[in-house]
Amino acid sequence: MVSHWLPMLAGLVAALMAALVLWPLRQHGRRGFVVGVLALGVAGACLYLLVGDPRAAQVQPTPSVATLRDGVQALQDALKRDPQRADGWALLGRSQAELGNVSAAADAFARAAALAPDDPGVLVEAAQARAQADAGKQFDDTAMAWLQQARAQAPDAERASWLLGIALRQRGKNAEAADVWGALLPRLEPGAAQALQAQIAIAREAAGQAPDAAAAAPAALLQVRVQLPALKNAVWPASTQVFVLARAVGGPPMPVAARKLPLAGFPATVGLGDGDSPMPTAPLSAHREVEVLARISRSGSANRSEDDLQSTPVKVSLPHEGVVELRFP
Repeated sequence: MVSHWLPMLAGLVAALMAALVLWPLRQHGRRGFVVGVLALGVAGACLYLLVGDPRAAQVQPTPSVATLRDGVQALQDALKRDPQRADGWALLGRSQAELGNVSAAADAFARAAALAPDDPGVLVEAAQARAQADAGKQFDDTAMAWLQQARAQAPDAERASWLLGIALRQRGKNAEAADVWGALLPRLEPGAAQALQAQIAIAREAAGQAPDAAAAAPAALLQVRVQLPALKNAVWPASTQVFVLARAVGGPPMPVAARKLPLAGFPATVGLGDGDSPMPTAPLSAHREVEVLARISRSGSANRSEDDLQSTPVKVSLPHEGVVELRFP
């Protein structure tokens, strides 16, 4: 059923517009002016009743997962009819990644990269999707080639250089990774540059090189005191690690800063700074508020398992003075 106020509003708007347009007729007689305004107002209301859609005034809901799946199916059908659309395959890859279908996303981006080998953005997305689909999150030779090609086409592409450095480090080519990241430094904001300098220092140390003088570790932005629960040494092996994490409030679970330390060193106070950010382009200092927590991992793996223990998260604002106390329930 059509709401009554919408036709009335349409008629009122039409009448106001008519008054503006017909105003010059007022000097030839008030009656003709009034009749014209009323007639157009009524016509506007009637026209709305004929063709108006009251649903246009309603707030549209956020697309659901089911809606996204329907969109993916429609896109797949369209690509069957026109498989030469690189932009379509790239969109399909992003949609599949949003649904968590990492293998399907990698396949779609591979098609996009084959059709658009001169598009560095597509090549970088394809390389990252391929690594995400790998069980070990490794950049294989194909992904490496895409990153190198993207960087050659767009030397200023920050994401291509960052991922290429990661791929090189995965292969043990630490000196090359440090060089790639070093070329990226002048284009970064100060906070991101500091975080990347710390990663460069780690890569150079792994390569047996002396660290750059400018690559000193940035100062800690958070001091975190971790109080351990009652633990039995027989239950927790010597390989147990403690992860001290800061993550964006309301954001993804991926930390914006992380430290990994052996259990034997706790209780202890741990500093978190930009040098502990896994993504130099999004350092800890770029966040106004973070959630701090600690996790005890029996396996020492960054991936959380069922037998891990996690502290109660504490929300803090940055910059933060004092020590953040973390306790386990």
